[in-house]
Amino acid sequence: MNLPLNIDWQQIFLHLFNFVILATGLYLLLYKPVKDFMDKRAEYYRSMDEEAKTKLSEAETMKEEYENRLKQADSEISKREAVAVEAMRQNKEKEIQQAKKEAEKIVLEAKKEAEREHDRIVDDAQKEVADMVTIATEKLLLQSTAAEAFEQFLDAAERSVQSE
Repeated sequence: MNLPLNIDWQQIFLHLFNFVILATGLYLLLYKPVKDFMDKRAEYYRSMDEEAKTKLSEAETMKEEYENRLKQADSEISKREAVAVEAMRQNKEKEIQQAKKEAEKIVLEAKKEAEREHDRIVDDAQKEVADMVTIATEKLLLQSTAAEAFEQFLDAAERSVQSE
C-alpha cells in the first residue's frame, strides 16, 4: 500500500517496532543495570556517611567521657596527694619527737656517765693523794726524827682534809 507521497505505513510500523525493541533491549541491558549499580553505590556511600557520623558522635561522646574521667582522676590524685603529704608531715613530726626523746635520753646517759667518770677520777685522785702522802710520810720518817715526822704527817693530813 503506497500512498501518494511514497509513504509505506508498513515500513514505518516496522521501524517503530524495531525502535521499541531496541529501546527496551537497551533499557534492560544498559540503563537498568547501570542505574541499579549507581543506586547501590549511592546507598553504600550514604550508609558509610551515616556510619561515619554515628562513629564520630560516639567518639565525641567517648572523648567527653574520658575528659571527665581524667578530671576526676586528677582531682582524686590531688586528694590522695594531699592525704599522703599530711601523713608524711605527721610521720615527720612523730620521728622528730622520737628523735628528741632519744636525744634527751642520750644526753641524760652522757651526764650520768660524766658524773660516774668524775666520781671515779675524784676517787682515783684521792687514792693517789693518799699514796703520795704515804710515800712522803715514809720519806720524811726516814729523813727526820720521829717527832718531826709525826708533826709533818699531821700537817699533811690536815691539808688533805681542808682541800676536800
